[in-house]
Amino acid sequence: MMTTDSPIASSVLVGNSFPLSLVRRKVVIEPVSIGVLQAALEGKSARSFWGHANTLSAINQCLGLDLTPPTDRPALVCDPATGFPTLDGQMFSECWVVSPEYEPGFRPAVGEEVSSERIKGWQVLRLTWSDQP
Repeated sequence: MMTTDSPIASSVLVGNSFPLSLVRRKVVIEPVSIGVLQAALEGKSARSFWGHANTLSAINQCLGLDLTPPTDRPALVCDPATGFPTLDGQMFSECWVVSPEYEPGFRPAVGEEVSSERIKGWQVLRLTWSDQP
């Protein structure tokens, strides 16, 4: 059970990277399949801090939902009282980080939109913050 004064958001927090400098309490990071993320999203809304426009179309197609954030490259912050990540005032105890897996040696040019065909798969990390500080 969470012991915080602020409620934890029920939506799913998804982005393409996570700044480890925001880790201020115990967090477990585990690699999972894209299917695990898809199951976690079922029946829930997503809050996105997706920062790479070049892969946004491909992840939207893969997940079947729009992860376009309400602002360009939104910044996560750490709630100083609890150590949980927050986005636009909503606090989360879990975050999903999704990165494209490309063919060996491929690196897109700056600003180049990456087609779904260039993406061989998705690396998904599930970050879960402990309810104990």
